[in-house]
This record gives sequence, structure tokens and C-alpha cells, in this order.
Amino acid sequence: MSRWRKRSPRNKPLFFLSVALLVLFALFLAFCLSSTADVLRSLLPSSSGTLDAARSTQCGFSLRGERFLWFAPHSGFSNQVSELKNAILFAAILNRTLIVPPVLDHHAVVLGSCPKFRVSSPTELRTAVWDHIMELVRDRRYVSMGDIIDLSVVTSSMVRTVDFRIFASAWCGLNMEQACSGGLCCAISGIKSAVGNFDQCRSLLSGLQGNNNQCTYAVEDDCRTTVWTYLQDNDETLDSFQAGKELLKKKKISYVRKRRSISKALGPGSKAAMSPILAFGTLFSAPYRGSESYIDIHEVPGDPRIQSLLKKMEFIPFAPEILAAGKEFALNKIRKPFLCAQLRLLDGQFKNHWKTTFSTLEQKLKSLELKPNQRILSDPINIFLMTDLPSVNWTGTYLADLAKDSTYQLYSMEENSELVMEAAKRLMASENGIRSSVLPRNYEGSRKKKACNQVLLPDILLYIEESVCSCASLGFVGTAGSTIAENIELMRKKNTCKL
Repeated sequence: MSRWRKRSPRNKPLFFLSVALLVLFALFLAFCLSSTADVLRSLLPSSSGTLDAARSTQCGFSLRGERFLWFAPHSGFSNQVSELKNAILFAAILNRTLIVPPVLDHHAVVLGSCPKFRVSSPTELRTAVWDHIMELVRDRRYVSMGDIIDLSVVTSSMVRTVDFRIFASAWCGLNMEQACSGGLCCAISGIKSAVGNFDQCRSLLSGLQGNNNQCTYAVEDDCRTTVWTYLQDNDETLDSFQAGKELLKKKKISYVRKRRSISKALGPGSKAAMSPILAFGTLFSAPYRGSESYIDIHEVPGDPRIQSLLKKMEFIPFAPEILAAGKEFALNKIRKPFLCAQLRLLDGQFKNHWKTTFSTLEQKLKSLELKPNQRILSDPINIFLMTDLPSVNWTGTYLADLAKDSTYQLYSMEENSELVMEAAKRLMASENGIRSSVLPRNYEGSRKKKACNQVLLPDILLYIEESVCSCASLGFVGTAGSTIAENIELMRKKNTCKL
């Protein structure tokens, strides 16, 4: 008979205790080995053999429990702001935390043409955006959208946001200190200072590996096939705008545009809802032929919370530091009532409409000459000029005539002026983007500051110029069709400059 069977019952407790201790030791050893492996893995170049192992870390590190929304901004600054507003809207509807991107270089990433059904795919856009963001980080030119515009207006109580630098640091394990402008960002972005799985993070966030419910759901529906709606009774119906017969024949495309409910397709109960990351391509939309190119959500009476958010998003102001700089220039440099003229002359369609642009300004000036009660009659008419045409190229233009005429006093701003440079320093020191963000759970409140090399000062001249124009008491003349002019008009309507 076996000696195990002869063991006395009095020894059973000791036996079970020994087994329990052995199991606990094995679990502790496995944990240590696993943690060490994770650190080593993050220091190694990525490979397809380690992708699955990395996913468990990348989809939960430091931000466990959050569900995120990412998108691919593109084109100019005004388009990027428009997309950010739509991203805020989607994040609120889908109850996800919005990842706030940086400001991309002008047209560094382009969409194409939705009306012509000729656009970059969502995956191509996401990949291009990731690559450009990393370029901004390497060049130390990173500036968050949350630094430039005051997101607290809409995100303080309705939508949670996380700065991309914090997300990339926590989710990917990337050291984002090169993208920081202050001690708070450096303290957070350097929490995990390992090199991280860069290629794996790029692949997963861009959707290069397709949909993975454990990590990322990459939305491949774009303006060629989809118009997103919310709480409308037309889900899965054909949109009013479709590709014309000539386009179908010429391009041999077969796209059919359908109106789809964003909440039904990507909200609770959908496959997308299972994924921690919901990644869109473009979120830009504009009216076109009685419809919208991609998103048709303007009034939602059935959801008071979203309706209130839509109202607040009609106007999102610049950061306080930018508005203050514009007001300072108006008060201390111009000092007297002035007219603002925003003349876009070189970019895109505007370079072919100089005559119309100058004619509009000339008519406005003539009307001011007939209304001397708005100024002291003996004084010249003060004009703040913001234009993309360098003064060396004014020869033979209406601007050259204005500069020579003593009836007018022209003012303008320079990118390297003391006022602009000081405003940029204050803006970056404030770290608005980081302070409005969700912070990682392993961030210790005591580590509020950490010294690091700051990013280069951003070019905020355009934003300050817009702020100056919002203070123009003699009126405003803008370039027809310019989104910059539209934003200035909105700033003036909302009385952002209170002199």
C-alpha cells in the first residue's frame, strides 16, 4: 500500500498549507516574469510574432475601463476644428472619451473630394495622420488642439477628453516628452519611458490589421457610402445625393450612399461597442446638393443632452491667451476705432478673385468716408490688415494704393513680433490641452512638475489676427468663401472682444 495512504489525518492541514504556499509562490513568479517580459518586449522592435502579446498591454495599460474615440483630421485649421466638433458630438452620442489630436500642418493630410467620390480611405487617412503626428513630435512642433481652442466650453460636463500625448504614453507606452511644453505634460508623458511598441501602436490605431474587438474597431464607412444620422426615422434608406450617371460611367464606381444611425451602427449592442478604441477616418462634413457629405445631425429634439451640446458647439472660442493678445494689440497698438480687412489672395480658389475682394473693401471704405460720425473727421481711417500677400508683392495692387494714401492708416502684425512671441510663450506654459484631459490612473498627484526641454513656440499669428478683427468697431470686410472670415464673423457676433 502506498505511503500516501498511510499518512495521518493530523498532517492534512500541513499538506494543504504547503500546497497553498506553493501555488502562491508560482503565481508570484509568473507575475514577475510577465512584468519583466512586458518591459523587455516594449524595448524590442515590433514584429508580427509579438502583436497578440502586446495587445493585452496596449488595450488596458493605465487607462483601463475607458472607451475611446479617435479620428483622422486633415486639410487646414478651420477644417480640423470642424472635424473636432463632429468628434465631440460622436463621443457624446456614443459615450466615449475623445482623443484630442494636435494641430496638423496646413494640408499635410488631405481627404480629396466627397462630391466626386474621390477620397482617401479611412485607413489611409488614419495612417497618414499618425505619421504626421510623429513628425511633429520629432521636430518638437507639437501643439494640441486643446491648447489653441477652449474646449472647456463643451467638455467640462458633457464629454470626456484625453490628450493624444497622454493616450499614446499610456496606451502604447511611448515616451511623448518631446511633445511637451511644460512640466505637467512631461511628468505624465514620461510615466512609462520605455520605447514602446511603435509599429504595433501605429498599426492598431490606424486599423492596418483590420478590426480587433479586443482593441480597435476601425470604421471604414466614409462619405462615398454613408451619411451618419441620429434619432431619425430613415435608417438604411438611400440618401438624396448619389453619384450621377456621368460619374458612374466615367469612373466606373458602384458606391451607394445610405443614411445610417450612428447609435445603432456603432453604439450599445453593436460589434463596435465591444472595442476599447473606435477609430474613424475623416469626420468632415459640409452641405451639398440638399444633403450633407457625411454627417447630418443638426437638431435632436428627442435628446435634450445632445441638443444642448449642439447649441454650445455653434461657437468654440480661442484659448484665453490668444484672445487677450488680440485685445492687447487693439488697445495698445491701434488705440482708436478701426476696420478689419481679411484678404485671402493666394490660396486655392481665392487667387482668381482679387478684383472682387478688393472691390468689396473699396466699397466699405467709401461708406466709412460718408459716415464721419463713427470717427474723428480729421483722423485717417485705421485699417487692420490680415492678408497672405506679402507687402513686397503689393506693387500695382489696391493694397499699394491704400498704403500711399494718407486718408488711411494701415496696421498689421508680424509673426516674430514681441506681442506674438510672448503670447505663444504664455499659451504653451498654460498647458491647456493637458489640463483639460483625463489623466492616467498611475499618475501621482505629487508629481506635478518635471523639467524637460520645451517644444518650439507655435505659429499663432493667424489666431491672434482673428482675435484683433473681432475687436474692430468700424466693421469687418472678409474674403467671400473663406472659413477664416466666417469664424471672424462668428466671433464678432458672440462679442468675444469686450473692450
